Amino acid sequence: MVIEVRENGVLYGIIIRHGYDRDGVSFFTPDDFSQQLAFMKHPVGKVIKPHVHNRHLREVYYTQEVLFIRKGRLRVDFFNRAQEYYKSYILEAGDAILLTDGGHGFEVLEPLEMIEVKQGPYSGELDKIVFRDTPPDHVSIEEAP
Repeated sequence: MVIEVRENGVLYGIIIRHGYDRDGVSFFTPDDFSQQLAFMKHPVGKVIKPHVHNRHLREVYYTQEVLFIRKGRLRVDFFNRAQEYYKSYILEAGDAILLTDGGHGFEVLEPLEMIEVKQGPYSGELDKIVFRDTPPDHVSIEEAP
């Protein structure tokens, strides 16, 4: 299952649940995203020819990050561009998420191991604006459709 987290036409994130299964290559992002997210499933013997990627100047205005949950459970909270809380989802081992727009925050629900991938170079505190968190009684956890 793939979940697109949207509000008023703005895509805040794409969640790929650990049970997602489809043969071949499935891209989930538009061509103009600075991070491209795909799922690939190939049979034994499939050959991907050796290749090198061409040097190509790209402009990146916002950091987009991908998280791969290896172990544990993580609540991800989504915020709109005005830093207002929107909704939350629970990620579990094997899930992946691309955070594309708006704001986000996290709460670890079980001991967690995850891998993060994002564009560099990292600019430290210049890379983000930290804002007010959502009170626990305002959190609305979405269930998978």
